[in-house]
Amino acid sequence: MYIKRYTIAAFIWIGFVGWYVYAYVTQNSMSIDLFGIPMPSLLTALWVIIPLVILYLASVGHITFYSVLGNFRLRKYEKDYEKLINAVIDAYIGKKGRSYTFKTDRYKLLGTLLENSTIFPVGDIIGKTNNEKIDAILKIIQDVKNGEVVDLKAYNLPSENVLVLQNERNRYKKGNIGAESVLSNCTKYDDSLCAEVYVDYVKEASLNAIEKYKGFLTKEALYVILSRINADKNTLKVENEALIELFKKLDLNKEDYIKISSILAKGGMIPEQRMKLFETLSDEDEDAMYAYLFTLFDLEMIAPADAILENSQADEYQNFKAYRALKECGKNFSIYLFV
Repeated sequence: MYIKRYTIAAFIWIGFVGWYVYAYVTQNSMSIDLFGIPMPSLLTALWVIIPLVILYLASVGHITFYSVLGNFRLRKYEKDYEKLINAVIDAYIGKKGRSYTFKTDRYKLLGTLLENSTIFPVGDIIGKTNNEKIDAILKIIQDVKNGEVVDLKAYNLPSENVLVLQNERNRYKKGNIGAESVLSNCTKYDDSLCAEVYVDYVKEASLNAIEKYKGFLTKEALYVILSRINADKNTLKVENEALIELFKKLDLNKEDYIKISSILAKGGMIPEQRMKLFETLSDEDEDAMYAYLFTLFDLEMIAPADAILENSQADEYQNFKAYRALKECGKNFSIYLFV
């Protein structure tokens, strides 16, 4: 009930009662004692309306008190609603370390769920939420997915955040930042992005530049480097010692070594250098022996391959021994079928 309307109605009623008593009941005056204290003589009509006025004041005080309490409760709901909106936004952008204090039980449950959830928007709901903050973050997410560059500083997201990673990737792809800039300032970026940029960087970089940032070396980047050795385009000349140093940066297994030999075979590495490379590697890493045997058979260097197989254990290098046996029987198969 509105206080103003209630006041008008109350005073109309009080006035009507006072007028009725004065006009139709009595116009006399009277005096009463209140707790032994004599009160002044007043019209009877006034004595009638005085309790009504007191009742009005008490009711207004009652209404005001609970109205204030209701406003406080409403403000709690409004504040919790704003926190809930922020929790939804943080869930959309995958923000870590979220913590909200809700003062209402209903929002406390929803807030707890959102604090421990990540939400992925599905479909186009921008402009349909009737909330500017949510529409704004949905637009940002959509722009980043579409390859656009957006400003995320206001959200204080860490460099490893998925949205930040994609946004920086968009900046790189659009040419806003160069590969050299990313690699030389990689403390500002996530390691996974630096590794991706390094793969592109080694496609044309010099050997000195490749070695400068070899801390970001991955198998994918290594394969790109190897494909450039003595290639017709973006040629790279690398000594075996330099290659071995690069190999040491990675945890390579026998399949990796064989793939490396295969890439070098398709490229332009000189056969003698290729054999020497895997001979050296096999002395340091037993897994590299498989690639050394593969290289020898691929280059038709049968004698040194036979020497290795003859000195091996019966259960070692079974695939290469099978290949040698078939070859001795006059069967010509590709060595690639045995690795």
